[in-house]
Amino acid sequence: MNNEKEFKPYVPADKVLPELTVTSIIVGIILAVVFGAANAYLGLRVGMTVSASIPAAVISMGIIRVVMKRESILENNMVQTIGSAGESVAAGAIFTLPALFMWAAESGDAMPSLVEIALIALVGGILGVLFMIPLRQALIVQEHGKLPYPEGQACAEVLVAGEEGGAKASTVFTGLGVAAVYKFIADGLKVFPSEVDFSIDSYKGSGIGVDVLPALLGVGYICGPQVSSYLLAGGTVAWFVLMPFMVLIGGSTILYPAEISIAEVFAQEGTWGIWSNYIRYIGAGAVAAGGIMSLIKNLPLIVKTFRDAVKVYGKKSEDSGSRLNQDLPMSFVLAVIAVTAVAMWLIPAIPVSLLGAIIIVIFGFFFATVSSRMVGIVGSSNNPVSGMAIATLLISTIIFKATGAVGMPGMVASIAVGSVICIVAAIAGDTSQDLKTGFIVGATPKKQQVGELIGVVASAIAIGGVLYLLSAAWGFGSTELPAPQATLMKMVVEGVMGGNLPWGLVFVGVFIAIVVEILRIPVLPFAVGLYLPIHLSTPMMLGGIVRWWFDKKKANSEAEEKAKNAAVERGVLYSSGLIAGEGIVGILLAVFAIIKVSPDKTLGDAINLSGSVNFGNWGGLVFFAVLTFLLCKAIVGSKKNK
Repeated sequence: MNNEKEFKPYVPADKVLPELTVTSIIVGIILAVVFGAANAYLGLRVGMTVSASIPAAVISMGIIRVVMKRESILENNMVQTIGSAGESVAAGAIFTLPALFMWAAESGDAMPSLVEIALIALVGGILGVLFMIPLRQALIVQEHGKLPYPEGQACAEVLVAGEEGGAKASTVFTGLGVAAVYKFIADGLKVFPSEVDFSIDSYKGSGIGVDVLPALLGVGYICGPQVSSYLLAGGTVAWFVLMPFMVLIGGSTILYPAEISIAEVFAQEGTWGIWSNYIRYIGAGAVAAGGIMSLIKNLPLIVKTFRDAVKVYGKKSEDSGSRLNQDLPMSFVLAVIAVTAVAMWLIPAIPVSLLGAIIIVIFGFFFATVSSRMVGIVGSSNNPVSGMAIATLLISTIIFKATGAVGMPGMVASIAVGSVICIVAAIAGDTSQDLKTGFIVGATPKKQQVGELIGVVASAIAIGGVLYLLSAAWGFGSTELPAPQATLMKMVVEGVMGGNLPWGLVFVGVFIAIVVEILRIPVLPFAVGLYLPIHLSTPMMLGGIVRWWFDKKKANSEAEEKAKNAAVERGVLYSSGLIAGEGIVGILLAVFAIIKVSPDKTLGDAINLSGSVNFGNWGGLVFFAVLTFLLCKAIVGSKKNK
């Protein structure tokens, strides 16, 4: 007997409930745009995004069940399916497309158009959904019980526990409200710095700091202590080993890309100068090596997935007519893939040549398979999309350079290809998680796949406006929006195309990654920690410690175990609210930053109170301690929750 026959979904095949309705489409599109914008801001700020499926499901239940007084688990599932697509489109887009804005700002050329951004996001999203459809039977059905798909299963549990939807939705909204107020005080009123920074004079070149922001605390809690510790380990190696060592022995050495000696860089720019000029390249090498090693390790699984998918499509199941076994027709899938590939080549607004379109189709299907299986093991939030994008950029830039596409046109083409692949990988992972949720609750796969495409279209249209807004407010690569992943992609393409990538530093990172792999430590989170400032991994570690504290509590009875699991879940929901709240207010502050209230003052400047009220670094730590206390309080819950 196969897993499909053994497993009984919550809604049986012979029961038909409202699913792809006008309500689910409208609510789903709104959540897709909101979570897409929030995750775009989060990713541009810290270089990481998180899955929106669970908060979208909870908010959907709060709206449909509580406000509209309607009950349909499949309608709620459709809302989260459409809504989570926004987060994935945003994740793929913000890891790459800001490079086009940065090049335009440096050269004085025109910014990429809204149409160009929307079309790149649209073709990547459509291909990501369609590439995953042939893999559904092999990964979701046949591998049920083997591939956990953690977020997909968690989302299904939230939906099945529908009668608790009101309480769960209130937990998300409480976190959202707390984060919104906190973010407004920190980065709107600016009464304390959102980045607390300390240098250590007796250990030159080292430094420590904390970005005291709600989203980072929430990300750390959701990722848990293990992933957070790997990130912090990478940051510790960078800020307490490599940077002090370079300052100690660098002296008068001039090391590209800096045009002055290491000693002068440190004297003029401090630890941040050492990090931005040298450590980022070491981190880039580690991230690229980690992504490539992850792909190599998963090659047997990738081959198996291809083989199983071909087998399933080669024969009909005896349940092929069942509502639970209906996918979009393969003829439709192949036709739309072919049309999309040709459109990428022929539409002038998309800077992709015929060669680029071929690269996208080949690498896209390959990385969609990788992503769909990877998220089944590690979850969408830990999906190494950036590693796949770097591998694609390295290969595509080398190919374009070899075929004569050099200079800015070649670099733009490379980023366009990398952007599409990045979005393909992100959407394929999200689609597989959503289809796992649907498999458990008894959704119709074909309708979910249509829902994913609707979410992709809405998000692709919106993401260009979000990027333009953020670019106008602060600019990518600025202190407010460092855009670490996009800066990394830009750096890789420029280095390969110009032949001046500091390969010595890159290979230091490569071999650090190899040592980490030999020690059997997960390379990608360590490498990301090495690449990002330690100020981002320290607050995430605090969130991870909070999760560890509540996870480790012993339960002496079944009732205590249930209460403990409920408490941990409240923390996940509250943390999702923290992430969404900061992201939404971040977008609001971006609007304030471009609204003029006088010729030389914006609305953002007008509400800035830092000149009269400023609690400084220690005040920031106190506020962050209060935020952490509120997270713990939300996890413990009220007596009513227990």
